Amino acid sequence: MIYDIRHRTTYVYDEPVAISHHLARFAPRHMPSQECLEHDVTIEPIPADRSLRTDYFGNSAVFFAMRAPHRRLTVTSHSKVKIKPIMLPSSEQTPPWETIHAACRADSLTDAAAAGEYCFASSQVPVNEELASYAAQSFTPGRLMLDAALHLNGRIFNEFTFDPKATDVATPVDEAFKKRRGVCQDFAHIFIACVRSLGLPARYVSGYLETLPPPGRPKLVGADASHAWVSIWCGSQVGWVDFDPTNNCIPGARHITVAYGRDFHDVSPLRGIVLGQGSHELTVAVDVNPLPSEDTEVATQVE
Repeated sequence: MIYDIRHRTTYVYDEPVAISHHLARFAPRHMPSQECLEHDVTIEPIPADRSLRTDYFGNSAVFFAMRAPHRRLTVTSHSKVKIKPIMLPSSEQTPPWETIHAACRADSLTDAAAAGEYCFASSQVPVNEELASYAAQSFTPGRLMLDAALHLNGRIFNEFTFDPKATDVATPVDEAFKKRRGVCQDFAHIFIACVRSLGLPARYVSGYLETLPPPGRPKLVGADASHAWVSIWCGSQVGWVDFDPTNNCIPGARHITVAYGRDFHDVSPLRGIVLGQGSHELTVAVDVNPLPSEDTEVATQVE
């Protein structure tokens, strides 16, 4: 499957902004499961400085600076991405979770030890006993890592309610956890916090999900949105496996990965520092459209 993705972010300021510096992460990653065929970012007005860099986590990022007064900023990302067939592992290919817990603390530099950097609390993901207790209901003694992660994925889907009005981008994990309500960012952070509270590696994934309109209804332009899910280290044989607690699935042909990090703070699509007074209005429009492809991409379970 090939997707054409357009992501437009517009800031309208009620007072002129004199100077602003921004960092944008919109470029889909090159991965075994996907290939970024095209990508460009258009910025209006044209910035005084612009540079491309790769961050610590291997995500592509564009830094740009505005040095002239402006009252509107529009950043438009356009990408074409090919999603490749995904071979899902079987549970038997993953060890008990306790084995992974020990392997991530190895004295030598192994794949598991490298994954171990995602075991710790981060700016938006705490670790504590309450979250560990919740996770322990899925991570029972001796349970295979994939089975345990799938069980936790399903519990969050069934026990939490998707409610865009319950939280915002700054809502702490503990608050969303107590409310049992939130959006994909909250569910991803809660999943990660639970897993890390058991001393296991988990990372935050940002990207896009192709959404389908109701039967018989046309797809609205700009009605799609960014999405978030998680990636769990499931052992050296399998590596990282993605889970989507918002939709109770393992991400497949409709998920497009842009970036990953410790939490949302590491992968925010667009962030910056603005020198000026007053408030602003933000609008975001996303379109994820499938293009004709010779291949039919499916997720296949390996027996």
